[in-house]
Amino acid sequence: MNKTELIEHIAKQADISKAAATRALEALIGGVRTTLKKGGSVSLVGFGTFAVTKRAARSGRNPRTGDAIKIKAAKVPKFRPGKALKEALN
Repeated sequence: MNKTELIEHIAKQADISKAAATRALEALIGGVRTTLKKGGSVSLVGFGTFAVTKRAARSGRNPRTGDAIKIKAAKVPKFRPGKALKEALN
């Protein structure tokens, strides 16, 4: 499912226009993004938790040349599924 299909699904399930569904989805994504940028986490009970973790700096190899390179430390988003989501899939 891509973003357009998700918007169509939201519009149909909530009985709202596609424009309203688009605004709602964009607001959700924006809220999650803003919270994660601030270092917080977003928990949706029954669905899961979005959080930020830190990836340490490390050394790697350039696959083209084989030269050793340094990879900078980075903050990466993580998603941990909730119990209800896991149960729904199994």
